[in-house]
Amino acid sequence: MLLDSQNLFCENQSITTGTTYSQNVIAFGKNDVSFVPVLIQVVADFTGLTNLKVSIETSNTQDFSSSTELASSTLALADLKAGATFPIKFLPQGNLGFMRLAFVATGTETTGKITSGVVASNSLSYHEI
Repeated sequence: MLLDSQNLFCENQSITTGTTYSQNVIAFGKNDVSFVPVLIQVVADFTGLTNLKVSIETSNTQDFSSSTELASSTLALADLKAGATFPIKFLPQGNLGFMRLAFVATGTETTGKITSGVVASNSLSYHEI
């Protein structure tokens, strides 16, 4: 995977209980970015939670005063080990100009880290889209 520092939602971001937003907001403009490959990867094992939901959100303003969830996926604690990836492989349709991630950790206090961003390609070939 090739990650570009200008297109990272987060890098080694610690996730705590409750809702946490990605360190960065990516400005795409009001273009269709569907089928742009994305990686959401666990880089440090999680402990102490029940599950972690990751959502891709979009807004027409950088401050996300109003946002729309475009896609989400939830992994259980047993699957949240370093190297695991969330099954969202491409940015979804519906971009309003800006995108970020929302992490919702359910359970007790947790440790664990996520790195995510737009990538040059992912493990799926164009034949599998």
